[in-house]
Amino acid sequence: MGKPLSKLKDLASRAGKWLGLGGGTPPVPKATAAVVADRFDTMAWRETYDQAPRLAELGEELNEAYDHTTDLLGDVFLAAYKVTPQVRGRDEMDPSRLVNHQVVTSMVTSPEFEELHRETAGDPYAAAMAVLAQASALRRMLEQSRRAAEQAQQARGAQAAAEKASRAVRETFQRATDAADDDGDVPETEASAVQRAVDHADDAAEEAQRANEAVGQALAAVTPAIRAAARRALAEAAEAAREEAALMRAWGVEPGQLERMTFEQRAMLAERLRGSRLGQFADLIGRFRQMATGERARKVEHAPGELVGITLGDDLGRVVPSEIAQLGVPALRAVFAAKFAESRLMLYDSRGEHPTGRGAIIACVDCSFSMTTPPVGSAAAEITSEAWAKACALALLDQARQAKRDFVGILFSSASQVSVHAFPASESAPIERVIDFAEHFFAGGTDFEAPLSAAAEVLETEFNTEGRARGDIVLITDGECGVGEDWMHHWNDTKHRLGFRTFGIAIGDGSATTRGSVLDALSDNLRNLHDLTDPRAVADIFRVI
Repeated sequence: MGKPLSKLKDLASRAGKWLGLGGGTPPVPKATAAVVADRFDTMAWRETYDQAPRLAELGEELNEAYDHTTDLLGDVFLAAYKVTPQVRGRDEMDPSRLVNHQVVTSMVTSPEFEELHRETAGDPYAAAMAVLAQASALRRMLEQSRRAAEQAQQARGAQAAAEKASRAVRETFQRATDAADDDGDVPETEASAVQRAVDHADDAAEEAQRANEAVGQALAAVTPAIRAAARRALAEAAEAAREEAALMRAWGVEPGQLERMTFEQRAMLAERLRGSRLGQFADLIGRFRQMATGERARKVEHAPGELVGITLGDDLGRVVPSEIAQLGVPALRAVFAAKFAESRLMLYDSRGEHPTGRGAIIACVDCSFSMTTPPVGSAAAEITSEAWAKACALALLDQARQAKRDFVGILFSSASQVSVHAFPASESAPIERVIDFAEHFFAGGTDFEAPLSAAAEVLETEFNTEGRARGDIVLITDGECGVGEDWMHHWNDTKHRLGFRTFGIAIGDGSATTRGSVLDALSDNLRNLHDLTDPRAVADIFRVI
């Protein structure tokens, strides 16, 4: 150590760099969070963590094997949640959190992060689900970084020792200052203490520097593996987020509805939608709903008096040419006359006329066993007849909601198997009830009389209580079955009295759409599955109803 310095000014020069660390105050603590966050961001993380048991369980599990993992989960959450996440510089971090910093840095600098961030920014639920989706990768990255984490803990200890040594310098120098005389001479005991404290602080600083370099080397060794794991995890999390967002949109769940749900409610809804009978057909459901939405938009754009589509009726001044052509074929003149008598002629429809359908829209959906298989002749062989039918029915529900009309879904199979699901226009349509309607299935036989009678009864009640007529019944089925003669007479009488229309949609090879079939006799307008696969034909359905 050499001869102790006896002058206060010489001691100050020797201990200068330690005395300059805050002018006698402790150094500023290093950050324990890699992502810069304000108190509102921190509040969002804490509230989400408290509301999400799965997130808390993951934190507890990781904490049993690794250090500071709750901070890591918070960083991963905030990176996904914040609109413009900012990662601190490495030199700002507490050494014990350098592994966390490297993991988060690898994530936010990956190309896949932007894909995920588009789905999660500003949405605490989506950000939390992104954390959970990356759980396996986080475990893998932490295990790969175990040696670096141990080095980081040693570095943290070395830094703490260096900070303690620097405080000792300041304390001993203060005692030397107090003991100095008017000429600045310091007693040997105090002067020696200052010099020993400075030597110890120099050694501690060098040890802390070596420990930090060891951490850097350990992190550099595992960084490629961390980046690879982060990229895979981000890609999987982004795909999961996109699928869930698409699932919600397909089922008509509005963003406002999601915002009002707690984390657990939203998680349970997503799980139920994925696990429902139609969960795998969300894309199909979404397509039908988009078609219906597009047709509603087109209706609004048309000017009064402009031709906008085809409707049914008996106005000979608006009959389409294909109907008039029947008069030129003797064998079809009787068909023309029958359609005229029943107001079933195809007419040009124009904007500005009194709407033809103002009563309820009723979808009668076949839930017989044969509906569990894909339609014969369908190009989409993986989609069941039930999925086609219920996707169309859910689009009709949207159609009714937009037009402020009541909607009733009637699921049927055998004569005794009828389930009625009412969605009045005056009430909200909770997603849980919509799912109940879509999930219900009988897997029995096929009977037309029971569901159509139930539909007519609904329109009868609506007419008697509200005075509304001109409802629309849509019968969606893949089969054909007979109806009684007396029942058919009663059906036609009721139909004439209430003024409702019947649309038939045959799912299958089209045999049910042949002229003279029961479905043809029941329907004013009949389609088959091939129409449903053609967007133009589907658009026409939603334009007419």
